[in-house]
Amino acid sequence: MITAREKIAYGLGDTASNIIFQTVMLFLAFFYTDIFGLSPAAVGTMFIVVRLMDAITDPIMGWLADKVKTPQGQFRPFLVWLAVPFAGLSVLAFTTPDFSDTGKLIYAYITYALLMLAYTAINIPYCALGGVLTGDPKQRVSIQSYRFVLGMLGGLIVTMLTLPMVEFFGQGDRALGYQYTIAAMSAFGMLLFILCYAGTRERVPAPSEKSVGLRVCLNLLWRNQAFKQLALAAFFVLIAIAVKNTLAIYYVTYYLDRGDLVTWFITLGMIGNIVGCAVAFKLTQFIEKVTAYKALQIVAALLSIAAYWIGSGQLIAAFVVYFLWGFALQMATPLLWAKIADVVDYGEYRTGQRNTGLIYSAVIFFIKLGIAVGGALAGWWLAWVGYQADQVQSAEAQHGILVAFTVIPAVASILVAVSMRGYTLTEQRVAQIARFLARESTA
Repeated sequence: MITAREKIAYGLGDTASNIIFQTVMLFLAFFYTDIFGLSPAAVGTMFIVVRLMDAITDPIMGWLADKVKTPQGQFRPFLVWLAVPFAGLSVLAFTTPDFSDTGKLIYAYITYALLMLAYTAINIPYCALGGVLTGDPKQRVSIQSYRFVLGMLGGLIVTMLTLPMVEFFGQGDRALGYQYTIAAMSAFGMLLFILCYAGTRERVPAPSEKSVGLRVCLNLLWRNQAFKQLALAAFFVLIAIAVKNTLAIYYVTYYLDRGDLVTWFITLGMIGNIVGCAVAFKLTQFIEKVTAYKALQIVAALLSIAAYWIGSGQLIAAFVVYFLWGFALQMATPLLWAKIADVVDYGEYRTGQRNTGLIYSAVIFFIKLGIAVGGALAGWWLAWVGYQADQVQSAEAQHGILVAFTVIPAVASILVAVSMRGYTLTEQRVAQIARFLARESTA
């Protein structure tokens, strides 16, 4: 039985990851358009272009992580090897150099690409670590619930402190404020990665099979139907989250016309995320997790579309619905990540190859692709509706922000539920596979 202390230690790694992940999701587009000075269309295109490299780097990183063998384990060492580069690149991405417009765009491409590469290199082994802490399918949901509660606490730190810290450090210079704020948060994240490394232990060893090349592993992965369904679901759910989170600042500032309430709005949404993650494990004690996951996506879609009919002056309703949307959607998140570990087991059951790192990296690629598409959609949409940075917006731009903030995430959530139709790795099936693998490992 894995202890609560170890689950907390593992979750601290996601606190560290989310300090950057949530900052990118919530503030990077706004930073690029309103602080850095890039056009929304250029930002949207950059998000897509940079994410294309993940098609190469993610599977390679997962495959390499599967090949690493050290006395400290396969995946844990990456947390200490890469903590410092990840933190340093985070600061560079939120630094505003005194360059020309073209120079700034080139700088943004380079630093954002390097940041995402560092995120890939540290986050894929971290996520894979969750699949080798235990072989118990029930405990996996519990581990992921701890992880995402603590991960969302990292997001809460971001939502509560980013803008006040920007104001404190910048003293009127928002560019400098962002740079110093990210530096402070990144240093804290480095400490949390080290605590995660020190407090966890890998218990599920990879089978002692003959080394297999990347091409063969990718072929085996593509023949895994459960993986393809889960990857598609992850892609659509992150489009919903990316669009919603990217446009939250614009929605509050330019549609609700209450820029002074941005911190409160996104913080309340993050609290909804935390509460949702916290009750996910309890939910699975009453409802089968695949059924629960699909139902929660439909609920999230209904809540998102309901926000379309909330008027700009109905602040309480806007806040409440955003909280409930985060609660429903993030209640499903630990279920998704627990199912990734199930897919790893299923792949080993069918092929004898336990490609933990590769499978996690492949799902993470679709997650990041969803983030990129969602961020790009938000940027392109803002350009299309005539958004003008740091100005009073036209009625068309205000309505466009409302449509994108409500309708696009709703459609994406419905597509998540559709993509999971016919998913066969139910709890009963997963338990059977786990018993088979346990017998094989002791044979």
